[in-house]
Amino acid sequence: MRAHYRAEGLAEADLAPGPMEQFGRWFEEAAHVAEQGGLYEPNAMVVSTVDAEGRPSSRTVLLKQYDERGFVFYTNYTSRKAHDLAANPRIGLLFPWHPMARQVVVTGTATRTGRDETAAYFRTRPHGSQLGAWASEQSSVVASRAELDRAYEDLATRYPEGEAVPVPPHWGGFRIAPRTVEFWQGRENRLHDRLRYTRTPAGAWRVERFYP
Repeated sequence: MRAHYRAEGLAEADLAPGPMEQFGRWFEEAAHVAEQGGLYEPNAMVVSTVDAEGRPSSRTVLLKQYDERGFVFYTNYTSRKAHDLAANPRIGLLFPWHPMARQVVVTGTATRTGRDETAAYFRTRPHGSQLGAWASEQSSVVASRAELDRAYEDLATRYPEGEAVPVPPHWGGFRIAPRTVEFWQGRENRLHDRLRYTRTPAGAWRVERFYP
């Protein structure tokens, strides 16, 4: 299986001054492609962590916010990824926009979001998703699907549609402050463009081109 990438590429002169602004440009383009049916969930990203013994793991989660401070996603703080980040806050993100022959690869450090910020986001979630945050003991063994469904139904009875659901104390966000952000554009003959922003000790951003 082999795909042929496009001739148009990514030049240094076309980049934004900083990686989050450049990410915003590409994300808007990805969202437009998604609206046309050419890309599924452009905010889906692969999150990679390493546990205390150095064992890596990856999973796909949804980006919920980005700004100059970094990238934010939400999860159960008892999950495997949260335990990994408690032991080692270094993290990798990957946005795989295959239909556009683009990737964004991020390395950085994760910190928990504040409870006020977490609560504000939690209130924007659909009612069912709010209940799901309580029903799932994420990354723990469950005896059966029926047990999970039963926990959800009990919560749905306790908090019917329209009634406020409290924010679980074990649930919240992580904000990833980027150290490097690489923009990868597929090109013909596998001569892809790879332009990477790296934060300097002084806090500025340096851009370097890498061999594909």
